[in-house]
Amino acid sequence: MSPASPAPAGRSRLALLTLGAIGVVYGDIGTSPLYAFREALAQMGAAVGPAEILGVLSLALWALIIVVTIKYVLFLTRADNHGEGGVLSLMALANGATGGRWRIVLLLGAIGAALFYGDAIITPALSVLSAVEGLKSVPGLGAAITPGITIGIALGILVALFAVQAHGTAKVARLFGPVCVVWFIAIGGLGLLHIADQPGILLAFNPWYGISLLATHGTIGLFVLGAVFLTVTGAEALIADMGHFGRRPIQLGWLGLVWPALTLNYLGQGALALSTLETAQAAGQPFANADWFFLMAPDALRAPLVILATAATIIASQAVITGAFSLTSQAIALGLLPRMRILQTAADARGQIYMPAINWLLLAGVVALVLAFRTSSSMAAAYGIAVTGTMVVTTCLAFVILWKAWRWQPERAALFILPLLLLDLFFFGANILRVAEGGWVPLLVGALIGVTIWSWMAGKHAATLAIGRRAVPIAELAASIERRPPPIVEGTAVFLTQDNRSAPSALLHSLKHAKALHARNLLLSVTTVDRPSVPEGERLVIEPVDGRFVRGTLSYGYMDRVDLPSDLSRGYDGLLQAGGLSFYVGRNTLRRARASRLPGWMMPIYAFLHRNAADPTGFMGIPANRVVELGAQVEL
Repeated sequence: MSPASPAPAGRSRLALLTLGAIGVVYGDIGTSPLYAFREALAQMGAAVGPAEILGVLSLALWALIIVVTIKYVLFLTRADNHGEGGVLSLMALANGATGGRWRIVLLLGAIGAALFYGDAIITPALSVLSAVEGLKSVPGLGAAITPGITIGIALGILVALFAVQAHGTAKVARLFGPVCVVWFIAIGGLGLLHIADQPGILLAFNPWYGISLLATHGTIGLFVLGAVFLTVTGAEALIADMGHFGRRPIQLGWLGLVWPALTLNYLGQGALALSTLETAQAAGQPFANADWFFLMAPDALRAPLVILATAATIIASQAVITGAFSLTSQAIALGLLPRMRILQTAADARGQIYMPAINWLLLAGVVALVLAFRTSSSMAAAYGIAVTGTMVVTTCLAFVILWKAWRWQPERAALFILPLLLLDLFFFGANILRVAEGGWVPLLVGALIGVTIWSWMAGKHAATLAIGRRAVPIAELAASIERRPPPIVEGTAVFLTQDNRSAPSALLHSLKHAKALHARNLLLSVTTVDRPSVPEGERLVIEPVDGRFVRGTLSYGYMDRVDLPSDLSRGYDGLLQAGGLSFYVGRNTLRRARASRLPGWMMPIYAFLHRNAADPTGFMGIPANRVVELGAQVEL
């Protein structure tokens, strides 16, 4: 092999990763042209002139430049946690940098995760419905497409999309990149055709038009800004999926194809609106806002464009669903949510997972949204709040990372972050104005998830304190057994416990009722560290207590798949001798104490979550025939 051969191989891999990133990362933001410009212009009402069209377009173009290109592509893709991104990865990195002492970091991460679920139910509903609505623009078909038919087709697509999740999407995902490349080339080309008709639309690159619109239109200008934010929804995916593709492919995909295509398309929509305005003024007719995206296409290409747009919105929806599975898995590993059933749908792809509970809850939310709002225009008002809220959280965590992880001076970090934070807050404030129009939906979803996270974490903390009060140090128990040893049976017992310095209740119950002890006993704590992955050879740490007892800590990253038997056999071969392993698990039953540590309203929520959490042995990959469960009551 020649010395020059690795370079082409490296370029080929980079090209494949870039193609994959275009298909997965940019699906959401890539479908924003379907509705973003239309909805922003609609906020102006009937008072639309050339200055207003240029002003709306200028705001959209500069939102893409500042929010997506500068903040996300050039800055936040560098604030990774061992290659992983996303709000929980940033939280874990900031938490590690502050030694876990700043509760505000955990709070910000929980808020960001809660708001994501509001976005996760709106994205599929809005994007698919907006694509299907394009059928009304097809010549000869528009009159037959009633609202009921539009809703029926959209719901059929969405139900089918969620129904196939259990079978995995690894094979279909190979088509995502090529389809999205065709999509971006098509929308960029459509825009280019109309720019030629109105070259004056290029004046929108002058930020003065956007600033002037905000300065002269008062509250209406803020409503416009809130709708303009629809152009950058999906930007969070740039960092959330960074672990799958890497920083460079994501940056190349944006700078080389996605950003130019979006810019051309928005310019083309603005040019078409400007031409329509001139025609209306010449005829003495009022200007009417329209579905500019589909109207850009010639009549003969309208139907193929609707099909392509529907495929693109399905890909965007799939990316959000996969993101919801991934985020939930991380939240469980980091202790923010109870254990849930997680199924691996592809043996060779770590990120290909399926979570039945999340899948069907998302579908229920999506169907409810489509039936309640019925049109994409009605739903658009609900979109921005969750995304802007998450962006505010991301920027705040980035400040902590600059200061504590990257060791910047706090003044320098604040000087860099403050303009970005003010912009995020400005967008958030503009979207808050639309709460009554539908913005309450993501806030309600975020509040429900936030209460769930709060209740779970508070309940776990209270349970840990209650169990710790009656704990017996393992060193004392080992000394007592040494003085009066019980009958010894062959084999190794593994006692799963949160605190391996104390004797777990399962061990005490076993001694009390079985009146026997295994030859070897491992008190094992399974923990999650503030990084995405821990190498297999470094996961298990063993510390002897005496001849019969050892303490063990098995550490996983929040992106690792827990496989406890495999990691035990790999890390400490002596545990598998003489009879194999038996796993002892304490199954706690909760009771409310007279002086409860939890508020009255929180206790039933935590009890429900505790009762319905997935079986820990299945979650950790422990064979059912090796498990012994022993119950205990815990008063909270």
